[in-house]
This record gives sequence, structure tokens and C-alpha cells, in this order.
Amino acid sequence: MKQVLSITLLKKSFQLLPVSVALFVTLLIPGLLTAQTDSTQKKELKATEEASLIAPAVDFVSVQKSDKTIDLKVALKAKVKGVFIKLPLLKVTFIQISGDNEKELGFVITNEQGKALLNVKADSFVTNKEGKLQFKAVFAGNKQMDPADGEVTIKRAWLEIVPVKEDSLLTVKAKLIIPGAETDSSVKDIAIGIYVKRLFNPLKVGEGTTDGNGEASVEIPAQLPGDDKGNINLLARIDENELFGNLEATVTQKWGVPVSDKLNQLPRALWGTHPPVWMLVTFIILMTVVWGHYIVIIYELFRLRKEEPHELQNTSTV
Repeated sequence: MKQVLSITLLKKSFQLLPVSVALFVTLLIPGLLTAQTDSTQKKELKATEEASLIAPAVDFVSVQKSDKTIDLKVALKAKVKGVFIKLPLLKVTFIQISGDNEKELGFVITNEQGKALLNVKADSFVTNKEGKLQFKAVFAGNKQMDPADGEVTIKRAWLEIVPVKEDSLLTVKAKLIIPGAETDSSVKDIAIGIYVKRLFNPLKVGEGTTDGNGEASVEIPAQLPGDDKGNINLLARIDENELFGNLEATVTQKWGVPVSDKLNQLPRALWGTHPPVWMLVTFIILMTVVWGHYIVIIYELFRLRKEEPHELQNTSTV
């Protein structure tokens, strides 16, 4: 009897084995799925954190001055949600590259417009065999922004500007000079623009092309407004040349019309804020007459309203 019971129990246990295995697998699968989702979520979080970093753009240019110094200019900006924003208060390091060597020239903090400027003296850099200079601007990045850099390579050169006055003709002569091993050489067919400095942007007054000697001559119009002494600031400039980059040269000349910067009260005039006295008197008289009629009309209306009409009395004859 006991053997029969044990055999039946074994049979029932074997029958229940698939059900228990199925239950175990059913309980195990959600745990695996949650583990997989957790890992994917972690990866997605890491990816979103990496994607959330701002990628700044470096706009790096150089300007070779007539005093043989070089201005290194950087503008930092980034595109956030489809809109470009300026990046102020960031450290930008300027480096000169010479072969495999790198020399740090200094660093500048960007201003509220996201711009930084470093003026490099002539004795701070050395040209290579081709007479070229290579500079690099580096932003190291931070917790919110990726690192970024920009490079510029230019050939060493500068501009000379000479004002010439012959009788009533005003002329500016600009010359492009490239330092060589023995003597300076010039470049032909380079466009040089002549400007007059103004409050916001320079005013272009002419443009010339260099000849075989690297010189260009541009006539300056007379009667240009200057400062209170008649001085105007002339600017010769080469913009975004493939070989030389940007070059500038300035000179101050007393060729303008004196214009005082003092605030003086203008005389009375029809077009000014202080009209003539006769106009004020005429305006006051006309306004008095017009508004006087309105006042009289309103007074008569109130007077008529107060008067009551007389009732007619019927008289009968006896």
C-alpha cells in the first residue's frame, strides 16, 4: 500500500514539474526585461547628457597692422535651440605653431559680445622659411560646453599709407610690403580699400589696385566732416586675402570740415524744436478764437435749456 502511494506521488510530482518550470520562467522573464530596460535607460541618460553639451563655434581672424603688430581676434558663439547666442566670460588661449613646437602667446576673456582680442608684438613671433605665421585659438571647454579651437595661417606683410595733397587734389597712396630675406618685395593686383573712420563703421571713399611696385593711389573727396579741428582718420585696408588675411594702416590728416561735438542750443526755426515767436502768437490766437466759439455755443445751449416755454391760456369771451 505504501509503495502504491509513493508511486502515485511521484507520478503527480512529475506531472506538476512542467507547471512549476513554466511558473519559474514566467517570474524570471520580467526581471530580465527590467534589467534590460534599466541598462538601456542608463545608456540613454548618458547619451542625453553627452548630447546636452553646447558645441561652441570659433570665428578666428588676424589683422596685420602698419606698426608691424598683429591683432588676433576671436568670436565665440553657439547654436542653442536653433538660435545663435554669444558666449561671454570665457577664456581663450592664443598659441603660435612653428613646426612641431607650440608657443603660448597669452589668453583673453571674452567680453559681453563673446569677442576677445590679443595684440601680438613683432618680437613675439618668428616666421618660417616661407615667411608664414600660423596661429591657433583654443577654448578648453567646461562642464556645459565642449572644447573648441580655430587656426589661421598668413604670410607676413603690412601696409604703408601716405597722404598727398597737390593744390586742391587730395590723394592717399597705400603700399603693400612683404619682408624678404634681403629686400622687401611687393605684390601686384591686390585690392586696397580706403576708408574714413566714423562712429560705428568706416565709410568707404574709394578703392585701388596695386601696381608692379605694390602701390595704389586713391583720390579723397573734399569737404568731408571731421572733428572740431577738421581732422579725419584715413584707413587703408585689405580684407580677407587668401595669402595675407586682413591688413590695416591708419593716418590722421587735417582734410575735413571742422564739426564741433559740443551740444549748443539751435536758433528758433520752423524745422527745429524752438519755433519762431510770431508762429507761437499766431497759433495761440487761432486756438483762442476756435475754442471761444465752442465755449459760446455750449453756454447758449445750457441757457436755452434753463428757459421754460410759456403756456398759452385760452380766453373765452362772455
